[in-house]
Amino acid sequence: MAKDFNRPFPEGVIAPQEDQNALLAQIQEADVRYLRLIFTDIMGHNKNVEVPASQFDKALRGEIMFDGSSIEGFTRIEESDMLLVPDLRTYAVFPYAEGGQTVARLICDVYHADRTPFAGCPRLTLRRLLERFAEKGLVPVCGPELEFFLFHTDDLGKPTTMTHDIGGYFDLSPVDLGEDARRDIVEALEAMGFEIEAAHHEVAPGQHEIDFKYAEALETADRVTTFRMVVKKVAQDYGLHATFMPKPLAEVNGSGMHTHQSLFQDVGGTMENIFFDPDADNQLSEIMLHYIGGLLHHARAFVAITNPLVNSYKRLMPGYEAPTNVAWSDHNRSPLIRVPARRRAGTRCEVRVPDPACNPYLAFTVMLAAGLDGIENQRQPAPPVNRNVFGMSEAEKSEAGITQLPRDLWEAVAELEGDEVMREALGEHIFTHFISAKRAVWQEYIAEVSPWELDRYLGIY
Repeated sequence: MAKDFNRPFPEGVIAPQEDQNALLAQIQEADVRYLRLIFTDIMGHNKNVEVPASQFDKALRGEIMFDGSSIEGFTRIEESDMLLVPDLRTYAVFPYAEGGQTVARLICDVYHADRTPFAGCPRLTLRRLLERFAEKGLVPVCGPELEFFLFHTDDLGKPTTMTHDIGGYFDLSPVDLGEDARRDIVEALEAMGFEIEAAHHEVAPGQHEIDFKYAEALETADRVTTFRMVVKKVAQDYGLHATFMPKPLAEVNGSGMHTHQSLFQDVGGTMENIFFDPDADNQLSEIMLHYIGGLLHHARAFVAITNPLVNSYKRLMPGYEAPTNVAWSDHNRSPLIRVPARRRAGTRCEVRVPDPACNPYLAFTVMLAAGLDGIENQRQPAPPVNRNVFGMSEAEKSEAGITQLPRDLWEAVAELEGDEVMREALGEHIFTHFISAKRAVWQEYIAEVSPWELDRYLGIY
């Protein structure tokens, strides 16, 4: 493609010159020496192009290029030149010096060299869906709870699954590496503009959770990508390995990314939570019920995105507190969706299925698209299930209209492929590349002979 830098970006893509100048002055005042231009690939891995101070002005104008053919699922080699267009609102200085230098970051959207949007950019995919909400005057708000494990590394610096931590849920313990590292992670996140609401030990040994304040969906997705990067960096400084793998250890709980969701609307100049209706049953509005109905209707399809690994489905097993059934409750934690007790501005639904290995931009896209479909088609959910779903028989679940989530990644991908709402939300490029990649991973997985199989079968057959 021609590299036509005289052709303007669509209106609003590049920040006004006065905003560029103001940020450039701020960068210079902070003595920033390098600027990381960060984006994610389809699988949710953070990527970056780092530029020195001499290129800052060019970076703010969206003129830094990279080779997209080197990124999985991006472009063919003959279309490889791509542009990084920074969102100036995402500027933040890393609170730790790297090589003695001050380094900052900007999160970017990806465009073709001809300055048209790239269909494989996950961040642009979420932005495109949010425009559909904006057309209705709605603002989605998300608040995730990310869990992770801290493990030791071996003598070569490779991660292990060993931890000296034997703590449990909310445990207090003598000061150890896990506790110290968690506190330093909180300090680093706060230095980058996070409002941390809580940090605590989780159920499994070596498992932790840090919760930050909810925000509009795009800002929250940006924070998730930053969160994972900071957690890994601080853990590394302690000689530890932080993993967001959903189920690194058998026989203990896995790590989730429970995602709280609500919708706000400008009512007479005040942003109000339209999930709250003081006159409705349980004070849950019809819009909220339809939103939940949409989530339930598409859950078996969107889990391929929210739970994207072979390993993800080893977390979604009975007995470990993660959901396995498609149902909702207005108070208990066993179904897929829970409605916490708070009302008014705090009225929300908590989707408990996602795990922290997902691409947050795509995970929010599919969940919000499911909710929007529920609103547009007035999908009414079945009555809430206010008993422990894990203790119900199959007959009882069938009578209540409760279905089961996919048992593995292959089944989840098949469900995703048949869901047209998910296809439209993700766009054809991401939809087809994601499915192709996950099928290839599954084929690789089932071709392996595991230690469990050898232990089980080798000696008796």
